[in-house]
Amino acid sequence: MSEELKKRARKALNKPPTLGGDVDVSEYVERLRKMKEVPPEFDAAVYQNALLSVGVDPEAKERSGTFIQCDHAVVAAQAAQEGLEVMSSVEALEKYEWLKDYWWRAVPVDLDKFTALAEVEQTHGYFIRAKPRAKIIMPVQSCLLITKAVAQNVHNIIIAEEDSELHIITGCVAAHAADALHVGVSEFYVKKNAKITFTMVHNWTSSVEVRPRTGIVIEENGTFISNYICMSPVKNLQTYPTAHCVGKDASATFQSILYAKGDSKMDVGSRAVLAAKGAKAEIISRAAATDKASIVARGDLRGEAHGVKGHLECRGLLLSDAASIASIPELNARAHDVELSHEAAVGKIAEEEIRYLMARGLSEEEATSLIIKGFLSLDIKGLPPQLADATKRMIQLVAEQAL
Repeated sequence: MSEELKKRARKALNKPPTLGGDVDVSEYVERLRKMKEVPPEFDAAVYQNALLSVGVDPEAKERSGTFIQCDHAVVAAQAAQEGLEVMSSVEALEKYEWLKDYWWRAVPVDLDKFTALAEVEQTHGYFIRAKPRAKIIMPVQSCLLITKAVAQNVHNIIIAEEDSELHIITGCVAAHAADALHVGVSEFYVKKNAKITFTMVHNWTSSVEVRPRTGIVIEENGTFISNYICMSPVKNLQTYPTAHCVGKDASATFQSILYAKGDSKMDVGSRAVLAAKGAKAEIISRAAATDKASIVARGDLRGEAHGVKGHLECRGLLLSDAASIASIPELNARAHDVELSHEAAVGKIAEEEIRYLMARGLSEEEATSLIIKGFLSLDIKGLPPQLADATKRMIQLVAEQAL
């Protein structure tokens, strides 16, 4: 089976992506092959600010587990709670024979050149698993850190077994402004009556190219909640995670907060395939663009079974005449009693709002910043109160650094 996957991947190494523009990966791969021979230089104290900027605590306070990867090597992987497993996905594949049944099941290995690259030139990634009935309330933290001009090609596997609960805070960050490529394949498996909440913060630089590829399989009465935040410059970013609600009453929620500046190009979307009776999904995004940045905000709801419900909402805020935002919602119904809806709006800050705040003592810059922060704020759903408060504080911190 492994050789068959390799064969399919090699055939797709030149297959261009359908969205977000192509990337020449050859130079990145050549650097990676040379770097693999050299151990990474990692000191948590040196990269503390980078880790903290994406919600990762080097001291792992109030965390149930930690995974940190620096460039091409794993530098920390441990679980601190019973019922939780945290390790490199390469190590997990060697340890568990059954894991091959999950490998490339939620994401096709030959989807495009980036998935192919993650198979042929994989540089670890994490394996996080909540065992049956385990309640991992305190979050697991993971960080994928780039410090060199390199291709970081990770393959992550996350499993919540039956009746379990798993909360994850993950950060992807570039510590230096070096040309780099980040390819992150993530496969989530939410079993019967299980729940995963996944909060991801991206903190890149204007020279990093980013291509996540994500698939989620949700079984009966399972719940998957994704919170995605990207407020730092990036050369180009394209991601379109797809949730497959294959079990009765399965549910998926995607919430995205995007702030693009400089020459950043972001093409971010979410898709939910409602393939079982009673399945439901919600896709919500907030997008703000300034300078010469561009954002494409996508959403796709597919009702393929009776009695499914889905709602899609996208709001965009233009902060510059040279910036652009495109909202592309899609609704596809294949059963007669589905309920799918969408709303989208793109506009600018109203002058009267700025004048109102300035009349109360704020400068124009302070008033604008306050309006943007309010626009980008979202209620974080599905988290325990303490974790929800911590996540909101993290988002506010990221916003303050970005604006």
